[in-house]
Amino acid sequence: MAGTSGSGKTTLAARLGCLLDIEHVEIDSLFHGPNWTPRPTFERDVDEFVAGESWVTEWQYSIVRDRLAARAELFLWLDLPRRTVMRQVTIRTLRRRFGRRELWNGNTEPPLHRIVLDREHIIRWAWNTYRSTSERVQRLSVDRPELTIVRFRSHRDVDAWIAHQLIPLAGH
Repeated sequence: MAGTSGSGKTTLAARLGCLLDIEHVEIDSLFHGPNWTPRPTFERDVDEFVAGESWVTEWQYSIVRDRLAARAELFLWLDLPRRTVMRQVTIRTLRRRFGRRELWNGNTEPPLHRIVLDREHIIRWAWNTYRSTSERVQRLSVDRPELTIVRFRSHRDVDAWIAHQLIPLAGH
């Protein structure tokens, strides 16, 4: 599942995991340790779940992106307009911050003023990396021409694809 931060990758991956009754591994939970530090077992954890028969996850973290792509049988790309992504990531960040919602391993969204100070603040990250997802997916299509890549330009496209492709398969 590819897309810019805030595009809805995790939400869609969890939805698909439920519909297809397969494991959804939220890759952020494997990567982020306490105090937003990378977990030392991250690569091993990824290797373990991708060795499984069926799974769905988000295509991120350059250190494991090739491993995920190599094992993928279907690749979904949320290529939503920048304005949609920015609206979603901003609303999500505000909800998490004001709700003091714990994300992974005790981490919560940092104070909002960090958007000015922190070059890797999630809202700035989503803005600055928006184009790079497209470039990575284009490279993947060349490296793995046999891999089916489904590109979604809207949430309506996602819903239509699920209704026509997955629901009949899932028996719902």
